[in-house]
Amino acid sequence: MIQGFGDMNLSLTFAAIGSALGTGVAAMAAIGAWKKAFAQNKTAPFALIAFVGAPLTQTIYGLILRGKIIEANLPATPQIYQYQMIIGLTAGLAMGTSAWMQGKAGARASDALAETGKGFGQYMMVLGIIETVALFVMAFCMMALPKA
Repeated sequence: MIQGFGDMNLSLTFAAIGSALGTGVAAMAAIGAWKKAFAQNKTAPFALIAFVGAPLTQTIYGLILRGKIIEANLPATPQIYQYQMIIGLTAGLAMGTSAWMQGKAGARASDALAETGKGFGQYMMVLGIIETVALFVMAFCMMALPKA
């Protein structure tokens, strides 16, 4: 049995919550943009699905970090448990917040692209910059894990 297994799930749990919030916000905006396009007899841009799916990757980063915490195979001391809790919680919150904000930006991008038909590349770059926050958090937290 893995000692302190619950704390290792914090990075995954909070990253996934952020992904759910982010995809939800972006999906609502995409649906609204498609509805508006249909109502105006315009072609509804399928590319909006990229904005909806963008926040999902933060869940993967939370899962990867969780795996690295488990792989570290650290001794089950109260200090190590507390350290794992702090890393899992703060990393999960940071990655989840990145996903949520990425979804909000994706919502704005959906509206803008559906209205103008322009700017897909620029909007994806903005989402990529927000994504980078989660990547940095994952990488830095993996480097901060002590070696057993």
